Amino acid sequence: MTGLTDAQTRNADVSRGLAAMQDRNFRWFFLARAITMIAGSMSSIALAFAVLEIDNDARSLSFVLAAFTISNIVFVLFGGVVADRLPRALIIQSCYVIDILTIGSIAALLFTGTATIPALVVLSVFNGASTAFVMPAMQGIIPQLTTPEHLQQANAMLSFVRSAVTIGGPVVAGILVATAGPAWAMVVQAIGWLIAIPILALVKLPPPAHRGGTTMFHDLRIGWQEFWSRSWLWTVVLAFMIMNAIHVGAWGVVGPYIAKNNDLLGIAGWGWVVSAEGVGVLLMTLLLLWFPLRRPLRFGMIGMAAFAIPLTVLGAHPAVVLLAIAAFIAGAGVEIFNTGWNLALMENVPGEKLSRVSSYDMLGSFVVMPIGTLIYGWLITHAEPATVLITSGIIYAVVALATLFVPSVWRMGRPAGALTARG
Repeated sequence: MTGLTDAQTRNADVSRGLAAMQDRNFRWFFLARAITMIAGSMSSIALAFAVLEIDNDARSLSFVLAAFTISNIVFVLFGGVVADRLPRALIIQSCYVIDILTIGSIAALLFTGTATIPALVVLSVFNGASTAFVMPAMQGIIPQLTTPEHLQQANAMLSFVRSAVTIGGPVVAGILVATAGPAWAMVVQAIGWLIAIPILALVKLPPPAHRGGTTMFHDLRIGWQEFWSRSWLWTVVLAFMIMNAIHVGAWGVVGPYIAKNNDLLGIAGWGWVVSAEGVGVLLMTLLLLWFPLRRPLRFGMIGMAAFAIPLTVLGAHPAVVLLAIAAFIAGAGVEIFNTGWNLALMENVPGEKLSRVSSYDMLGSFVVMPIGTLIYGWLITHAEPATVLITSGIIYAVVALATLFVPSVWRMGRPAGALTARG
């Protein structure tokens, strides 16, 4: 009996890495999701410049962004209930219709020169509410699209596209906005959603196990019980309430401030640092296509703790190359967590309750982010940025690693049949 040739071995490795593509439903969902991620990757830049084109005031931009975030937080729990009651692909399609209308309206207002900040605030509220229904449905649908042994590859493939467009999308958006204007970027996004709707119609899934018959508040209570009954779940979410507040404040507010005011880093250097973080995410997704993640939360939280490295470097010595290397490492660690966390949820929470549980996760993780932004905006006017960042890095690492003392976080493994990424 002869062994496999090198070419056959390489082909087998590729097949294992892309194993989720064997599942028809996942293929169609992946195509639709990839299109929307590519088209939507320019939305934040387009919206920012659309607002600044109307009123060149940072406060106006904060109002529009806050409208989206607050609406998302308010509706996400109800989005989880609906996603467990109704066909998830249908929910996503319906929300895409709403997104097309809101994004199209913004584009129309910009084209006609009639856009105002209040109008954009109102449209952002609708867009944020729509996203609040899409996110739990997205989380709940993935285990329905593929088999348990392909679940890690499915999540890694989606993360690969997400990280790739995070690197390239803002560049394309900047060029498009600069040459054609933000309205055309909105049009591109709406077209992406329009293409995705009929593709999602090709996803054929059984009807949801939970079809209602109970009140929405009863379903919310059941979702809360499922959430709170798992110590690993609420422990990590509580940790991320603190970690996300630090991330958006220290990295999102103080980082650009230092880039603008410290010649050692500079604005261009900050761009390289952010890109390096994205490259770290991208390369880790490739590794996770082939290498099974045997302890999803243990390695995930260690990976998240690595984000303390660029925070500390940013405060102590923000040289571009050093900080880019630290950001690259942190990006890889973040992706280990992202894949591990999705696996933990999808493999340990019943599918008919997954969207509700995910919505509690999202609420807890997102709710303090606006507060973090405000706190760090105040901190950098009352303390040395270096002190703020180094202290933040220490707190971030301590919080992330403290979760490992919870037995269910440290010990969680994978179910039988899931660890077949290497064949």
